[in-house]
Parts: sequence; C-alpha cells; structure tokens
Amino acid sequence: MKVVGISGTIVGSKTRVLVENVLEDIKKVDSEVEVELLDLKEYQVQFCDGRDPDTYEGDTKKVLDIMNSADCFLIGTPIFQSSLTGALKNLFDLAPVSMFRKKVIGFVATGGTYQHYLVIENQLKPIAGYFRAFVPPSYVYAHSNHFNKQNEIIDQDVLERSKRLAEELVLMEQSLG
Repeated sequence: MKVVGISGTIVGSKTRVLVENVLEDIKKVDSEVEVELLDLKEYQVQFCDGRDPDTYEGDTKKVLDIMNSADCFLIGTPIFQSSLTGALKNLFDLAPVSMFRKKVIGFVATGGTYQHYLVIENQLKPIAGYFRAFVPPSYVYAHSNHFNKQNEIIDQDVLERSKRLAEELVLMEQSLG
C-alpha cells in the first residue's frame, strides 16, 4: 500500500508539517506502508486547460505520475479566504476522476481562525464525494496557535487527532484495498 501525502500550497510550511506528521504516524501504524510527500511548493505545475491529463509534460506530468502511484491519499491545505488554495484546486482540476475513484482520501488543514475547519466539511469532503472516494470519519485541523515559532506542532489534541487519522487511513485502505 502506498499513501501519497499532498501539501497543497505553494507558500508557508505549517501544512507540510501537518501532512508529514500524519505520514509519520501512518508508518507507526504499519511500517510496511510506503509513504511519499508531494509538496506543491517544489513543483511548477501548469494551470489546467482542459486537455487530456496524459499530454502534460515536465513538473505537471511528474506530479500526476506520483498521484497515479497512490493507493490512498492524505491531502492538506491551508485555508485562505475560507477556502482551499488555488494550487490544490488546480491539482483537482488536472486529475482525472478515475485517479481518486474508490480510493481513501484523508484531509488535514491549517488556518488562522478556529472556524476554518468547516472548509474540510463543506468543501473538501464534497470534492471527495464527487470523485467517488472514501473519506475516514476523522480529519485534522490545526490553528496557527497549535504550532511553536519553529512551526512544530505543540498541541497534544492535534497530535492525537493525527494518530487517529493515520489509524483510520490504514484501516480503511487495508479493508477496501
């Protein structure tokens, strides 16, 4: 089983830290699981223009190839203006629906207000539904206050939710896979 963790932003580092934390927890749940981090900050992904995804080249092709190798996804985004990032939305637009169909997708998000967790419920979960993906009951939302100045997660509840999400991702993928 391979889990691809996506940090769906081209700015900041808190989302990447949170995605990496859950990926580490997945390895603790089952050391046999292969994990890979896909940080959009490291790629120059083209804007979706409606063409066949197989015709993209360069970094866009690399990103789609990494995503195609996944059995399961962990997708993270910071919340800007009460929504997911444009970089992540573009990634969803680039991906064929079949890429996510019948796969498990877990979500994490970071933000500056405590109400922004609702983006997971009201935007990300419906996107997964459109793709006909399976979503674990848990997700992780971390507020800026849950990190120290070095962008390390310091909130015990966030760390516990990370572990729970990791357990659910592995269990669901193993049960469905």
